[in-house]
Formats: sequence, structure tokens, C-alpha cells
Amino acid sequence: MNEQQQQKIESAVKDILTAVGEDPTREGLIETPKRVAKMYAEVFSSLNREFTNYKVFNSDVQDNGTVIVRDIPFYSMCEHHLLPFFGRVTVAYVPRDGKIIGLSKIPRLVDFVASRPSVQENVTHQIGVQLDEILHPKGIAVIADARHMCMEMRGVKKQAGSTKTTYYRGVFKDPTAKRELLDEIRLS
Repeated sequence: MNEQQQQKIESAVKDILTAVGEDPTREGLIETPKRVAKMYAEVFSSLNREFTNYKVFNSDVQDNGTVIVRDIPFYSMCEHHLLPFFGRVTVAYVPRDGKIIGLSKIPRLVDFVASRPSVQENVTHQIGVQLDEILHPKGIAVIADARHMCMEMRGVKKQAGSTKTTYYRGVFKDPTAKRELLDEIRLS
């Protein structure tokens, strides 16, 4: 985010504070517009960028089993209310022709996809699509479970629930393979 964009956000935050009846010159709020602009630069850091922070490796084992990275924490912003939603993502894939990705790159991909205004359904889908474009594996599964502040702080104000979204491609579209994967995730 450039300086001009940051200044626009700062000005907008001052306008919002004034519109809700606050005094943006009050001691506790003087630096708030600048802090919000810096926060937006961070939480929306993947806008207009491509995910390139990965490396694909060749495994010696051509008939790899399923690779599962569980419970990756993520944080994103609801594009409908600009309030956070957050939770955990599990990503699984079955390599093709021994092609694997560095394990640390999967959480980086999750962070990258989540760092823009979105909805959970899109975050889940985009993680799967991006991983498919990188690896072209035999199958991909992405399972996201998240809490949404737009449901907990406003509207229905229900704090006990979470939302689960899934993405299945390739071998995981088969009900038996999907059931085996879900059993494996539960047991590990």
C-alpha cells in the first residue's frame, strides 16, 4: 500500500469516527486513523499480488500417500462487513509423479489467500485452486472451520457456532477416499 492510499484510509477513518459521534482529536483516538491504515496494509497485503513464495520438489517416492497439514490458523476479513473471521484450515493432497511442495509453504498459501477481503467459501476454494495450479496433484482437500465476527458481534449475535467449508478435487471426490481422509484427520 502506498503513502497516498494510507492517507486516504486515515482520512476515511476520521470521517467514520466523526459520523458515529466520536471526536477523532480526542487523546485516545488521535493515532487511530494511522494505526487502522497500517493494519489494513497488513491484513490486505495480498491484494493485486500473485502467490510465488513456494518451491516444488521431486520426491524419490513416486507413489506418495496423502500429505496432510492440519489445523493451520488463519485470519481474514469479511468482504460484506469488514469484520474478521478466523479459524483453522486443514489441507490435504495426493502428489502426482512425486511432485511435492515444501510443507511450510502450505500455511504461507493459506495466509496469502486470507489476506484480502473475502468470504470463507472463497478462501477455502482459492486455497484449493492455487495448490492445484502449483502441483497438479491427484487430489486436493481443503477444510476450513471458522468463527465470524459479523455473526457474533452484530446481526444474530450468536457466539457458539462456527462455519465449516470444504473443497474436494480429484481422488477426494470419491466418497470412499473422502471418508478415509476424514477418518485419518480425526484420528491424527
